[in-house]
Amino acid sequence: MFRNYSNIDFLNSLGSNETHFKKILNMGIENESKIKYVAEYKNGKASVGIKYIPKNHDFYNLEGSDNIVLFYTDRYKSQPLIVKGAGAGSEVTASGIFADIIRVSRN
Repeated sequence: MFRNYSNIDFLNSLGSNETHFKKILNMGIENESKIKYVAEYKNGKASVGIKYIPKNHDFYNLEGSDNIVLFYTDRYKSQPLIVKGAGAGSEVTASGIFADIIRVSRN
């Protein structure tokens, strides 16, 4: 069963987890990598989590709400097909939700 945590609970937990987060940050700095939240689908299994991205990786210079997808296929084995562009961001997401509310209210 999940417990509902408040914003205050979350902020208080940051102090007690500071050592853990500093370790993650320092490891990224030591390896000259950026820390990114990455989703991956490989061999029929999906995973999402924090990854260390080295300077030569296509994800390294990704900033803000930009998105990038790398497709490794039978035709793109050693060099992936890359789709990169602006992600939704807060304004586009909010307008999409508003449009959904309007659409639902018309039904």
